[in-house]
Amino acid sequence: MDVNGVVAEGFEPVREAFVRNFETLGERGAAVAVYRHGRKVVDLWGGSRDVDGTRPWEQGTAQIVRSATKGVAAAVLLMLAERGELDLDAPVGHYWPEFKAQGKERTLVRHVLAHRAGVPVLDRTLTLTEAADPDLAAAVLAAQAPAWEPGTDHGYHAQTYSWLTGELVRRTTGRSIGAWIADEIAGPLDLDLWVGLPMTQAHRVGRVGPVEPPAQDGALRARPKRAVAEAYADPASLTRRAFAAITPGPDENEPAYRAAVLPASNGIATADGLARFYAALNGEIDGVRLFAPETLERARAEASAGPDRVLVVTTRFGLGYMLHGGASPLLGPGSFGHPGRGGALGFTDPESGIAFGYVTNGFRKSVTADPRAQALVRAVRTSLA
Repeated sequence: MDVNGVVAEGFEPVREAFVRNFETLGERGAAVAVYRHGRKVVDLWGGSRDVDGTRPWEQGTAQIVRSATKGVAAAVLLMLAERGELDLDAPVGHYWPEFKAQGKERTLVRHVLAHRAGVPVLDRTLTLTEAADPDLAAAVLAAQAPAWEPGTDHGYHAQTYSWLTGELVRRTTGRSIGAWIADEIAGPLDLDLWVGLPMTQAHRVGRVGPVEPPAQDGALRARPKRAVAEAYADPASLTRRAFAAITPGPDENEPAYRAAVLPASNGIATADGLARFYAALNGEIDGVRLFAPETLERARAEASAGPDRVLVVTTRFGLGYMLHGGASPLLGPGSFGHPGRGGALGFTDPESGIAFGYVTNGFRKSVTADPRAQALVRAVRTSLA
């Protein structure tokens, strides 16, 4: 396996772990980037750019990162709050009056970020064409009755997070959240990161697909807990319904899906774009810093913790970010970020100054703690020891 790129002195364990992912964990094509105190210390890529192909992954190859997009969407709302354009303690209905229907009038903006809004599912699911229509999708979500009293509990808003965050940004700024990210985040930082892929960049994006983990030494593969497996198998469960808000499930390789603005699920990025984004939350990158120190602390202050009504495991969230814990292990107790189901991961750890980005074209069945990403995180930890 040819692995390309560089690592700074002391970060050799990350390269070793990256190579092992191909040798023992069934990696097809991937990249990892790490910044420390604003300086890039790891930039590696290898394998094929397409999960089912032979063309080599190149520097600058991008991939869909699924729910890792949520961390970028959360930054938009927090930056608007920092600028005084959005009040996190105001009702969502203050900005979006139609959302007050069906007992949602007390839903706060912060409840959206912390997965406490109570609307992870839709009784009337959306096709991809409908999901990509912001007016229609917002109207369907506004009319939805909550699954629990907003603010009283939490459950992962796997797909509806797109229209919750997107509509708040549209109502507040008059721009789509994808355009806002391009203008205010990706542009100033020169990030290879898009929510709503421009046709001019389509040639850089590899094909993604499912991969099965290899059996190792004849050992049984780890199986999810019975309650989790049953929740994913039950069509009536909040779990299945949350992930099926767009039905039929879209083909993630289709140009129409990649061009849609769905900040819960379809961001596209390079590993460097994801890592550089998180580095700019934590500090200044080439003169640009996205979060003031107070906003950073607000982002990672625990806002939800305990059994998750959708994921059926214990989760911890700040305002828009998963926090370090059993369901989503990051670098340390102060880390915050977001995984993408089946692979991608981006986060920052302010205490060590680390910002991390990992993207892959092979998606496994894991939701939050992919073994390949975790091997790389452990290698970063070793490098800092």
